[in-house]
Amino acid sequence: MWPFTGLKTGEMIKNLVLLIWFILHPVHVTMTSIDYIPENDSLKVFVKMYFDDFLLDLIISGENREADFFKHPAPESMKVMENYINSMLLIRVNKELLTGKLNDLEIVDNEVKLNVEYKTAKQPKMITVRNMIMTRLYKDQSNLLIVKADNFEEGIKLTSDFTEQTFKIK
Repeated sequence: MWPFTGLKTGEMIKNLVLLIWFILHPVHVTMTSIDYIPENDSLKVFVKMYFDDFLLDLIISGENREADFFKHPAPESMKVMENYINSMLLIRVNKELLTGKLNDLEIVDNEVKLNVEYKTAKQPKMITVRNMIMTRLYKDQSNLLIVKADNFEEGIKLTSDFTEQTFKIK
């Protein structure tokens, strides 16, 4: 039997789009790149994740926000996102925990793209990253990570069971 029988055309289209979207979004993955910028002793961090997954993870963090709250970034929504990133993406340089400042937030379709800056007092000899984004939500969560500093570049896949990696730069 056709699952959309009895629905109005608009409801049918909406349900069909949701069905297709669920079929196309079975993967639980984020992408993060960390680049050391020696000119201003900082780390430039780019994070890309699915917006619907982020909203679910945010609820677990104790922040229940509607999608519209983030659609047009304002100081309050930027602060909520910054707090989320600082609690889920822990970055240590030479064993010192850094705090990031959210510079840019973009939400297009179901993707969140953000740029975060982390100031560091020294050139990194060691960078430790603990990425817990959505690891409480999904057992199959993959958080892809690339770290670049000077002539060093390494990528790794972090998971719900393996959330932390230390990179020795020099």
